[in-house]
Amino acid sequence: MRHARRRVVRRVTQLAAVGGLLLGGAMVTTAMASETPGTSARPLSSADTAGETGAALVSRLGTARTAGSWIGADGRPVVAVTDERAAAEVKRAGAEAKIVSHSMNELKSATATLRSAPRVAGTAWVMDYRTNRVVVEADKTVSAADWSRMTRVATGIGSFVRMERTEGTFTTRLNGAQPILSTGGRCSLGFNVTNGRSDFILTAGHCGPPNTIWFGDDQGNQQLGTTVNTNFPGSDFSLIQYASGKAGQGADVVAVGGGKGVLITGAADPTVGQRVFRSGSTSGLHDGQVTALNATVNYPEGTVTGLIQTNVCAEPGDSGGPLFSEGIALGVTSGGSGDCTTGGTTFFQPVTKAMSALGVQLIVSKQNAGGGQNAAPSGAPSTAATQGAVAPSAASPGSAAPVTDTTDGSTLLSRLTDTRNVGPGLLVIAGSLIALVATRYFRAEADRRAYQRYYSATWG
Repeated sequence: MRHARRRVVRRVTQLAAVGGLLLGGAMVTTAMASETPGTSARPLSSADTAGETGAALVSRLGTARTAGSWIGADGRPVVAVTDERAAAEVKRAGAEAKIVSHSMNELKSATATLRSAPRVAGTAWVMDYRTNRVVVEADKTVSAADWSRMTRVATGIGSFVRMERTEGTFTTRLNGAQPILSTGGRCSLGFNVTNGRSDFILTAGHCGPPNTIWFGDDQGNQQLGTTVNTNFPGSDFSLIQYASGKAGQGADVVAVGGGKGVLITGAADPTVGQRVFRSGSTSGLHDGQVTALNATVNYPEGTVTGLIQTNVCAEPGDSGGPLFSEGIALGVTSGGSGDCTTGGTTFFQPVTKAMSALGVQLIVSKQNAGGGQNAAPSGAPSTAATQGAVAPSAASPGSAAPVTDTTDGSTLLSRLTDTRNVGPGLLVIAGSLIALVATRYFRAEADRRAYQRYYSATWG
């Protein structure tokens, strides 16, 4: 009986050691295979290069010979130019050229004239690169007298300034991806940022003035932080410092509903025609396209300039929420008109300008960005951040992730494929080898002693 028990123990130990070898080998091989080389957020594609080509061409040719760039339906960059020589340069660079009548300098001059006119709440204007026009919109709150006055200003500038009436009302919008609440109302967490010492929430500036205290629940039990910096009107961004000083686990994830989220791997400026996604606690996740840049909106509270205009729908309760594409942060929700039943226009504060003004960096996904667990967060755009040339139909929100604590919510597979498991995997292999050697040794020693006992008894 004793020998039988020993054999069972040896057999179990051997099986455990073999299993350990297999497990350790899987941990090492899958972790090494899944490790992303370099530091880019995602592989640089030809579409990324094309997007950089459009922006680079506009910068090289200058504002007197160009009038902006955008993404065509096929994903190729299109550059508006004012002469044949500029068109030839654009074509040689592999982009599409469109000859237009008015340069960027003329478009900017037109918007400057509109800005200098008496302010009318409920109006907005953008430079429409694709039609080579400045489009002035007025919502239903603009009176007939103000409409006539704005029309006279537009006529005096030139025929390339177009006047349009729009449905709904241009208003700032509250709430967003993850709700945050104060005594002044409800807003939304846009993105988590850091200055290297403390972590902050980047959200819309109209959410609240400095010293506003924010909570994560409507009972006021979970204090999140306090607004320490705000810019509104003029721009529309603010900074809320976490009460604990740190954003905690999941700071690099944007909620999109259903307990799911998108990993944020960098920040960049969008391109006209780019497909984008917006998340909000009122209306959830919705997508659309960037229709214009450097938009000016005259809210009732004041004028905000330099905004991103999109046809993504939004509703009251979505302000401050994140705008992103392919895991790249683009903006935070400022305001707009319409709703997600009939559609509408939504404006966003660019995150790159906000972070530059505030002196903070985006807290990005360290695993997807190629950094280690303890790598310092970086707000600098990755090599793939200028991804505006991705075809509008091909873009996606980004890599999915659980909104809750990513450590507790991780699956066994994700834990095994974690790049940090290379070291532990090697330790498992080493321990398993030792166990195998030990069982072989003890078995040989037992056989030797049995051999001695047998022959000592027979030879005695």
